[in-house]
Amino acid sequence: MTTTRQTHVRKAVFPVAGMGTRFLPATMAMPKELPPIIDKPIIQYAVEEAVEAGIDTLIFVTGRHKRAIEDHFDANPELEAALKASGKQDQLEMVRDMVPREVECIFVRQHQQLGLGHAVACADRAVAGEPFAVLLADDFIVQQGGNATADLLAGYATSGKTQISVMQVDGPDIAQYGVVRPSGTAGGVAGLVEKPNAEEAPSNLASIGRYVLEPDIFDALRDLLPGAGGEIQLADAINILAEAGRVDAVRLRGQRYDCGSKMGYLEAILDAGLQHPDFAGPFAALLDARMRKGAAK
Repeated sequence: MTTTRQTHVRKAVFPVAGMGTRFLPATMAMPKELPPIIDKPIIQYAVEEAVEAGIDTLIFVTGRHKRAIEDHFDANPELEAALKASGKQDQLEMVRDMVPREVECIFVRQHQQLGLGHAVACADRAVAGEPFAVLLADDFIVQQGGNATADLLAGYATSGKTQISVMQVDGPDIAQYGVVRPSGTAGGVAGLVEKPNAEEAPSNLASIGRYVLEPDIFDALRDLLPGAGGEIQLADAINILAEAGRVDAVRLRGQRYDCGSKMGYLEAILDAGLQHPDFAGPFAALLDARMRKGAAK
């Protein structure tokens, strides 16, 4: 008896249980996924990317002190009533449309933070045997001519293989990423090495926080021993599938900002401000004035 492969991906997992220690003390009370880029939390950009790509089930893997994420995407009748009473229709529609009504949100608890691989494994039951996307909110992506998640979904529909989003990273910074060991075929991945020394990196193609995974990734994760940093690494599980010829890489079409770091977050805000339809002009003028003032000192 043959089984038909499911090519339509409906679910996306958002691992959001991390403590955000690099942003202390702010993250003592606020999840690291909620600081805004201008006026929208980082996590919301990733959610909008997934929904735009056709995802209809959002699975958030949360931890302690992460209730604010659930509240952000929940209905807020009191706020809606106040906005309606004050005639603020634009804001009312924005709040109501935070997540489209046909999209379901599921919240799963990661009781111990044992690494990204462990966080993904916590979504096993909610994924329920289907292929699924994974989006890391720390990776803020400004799309250029496409949607990063949609590009991965298209690749999966064609090949049926696990898909990882990659970008070129040159120099010593490559040691901060999972690095692709290319195969002999276009887009093929023979392996994925987590945070190698720059001198030992098998390529300059770095895996970033967008994936489409087959459900058998859970089998690989279940048997993994702790890897880099003493954690269960998703890259190690993907490497097992890659060595079996079951992983493809898709080049990112866009600009990626590491909002898990303070400099990456500042760069994201700066570039977002310079591209904002309402604030680009005044913001550019403000920056220019500040630079002139600094140069004059």
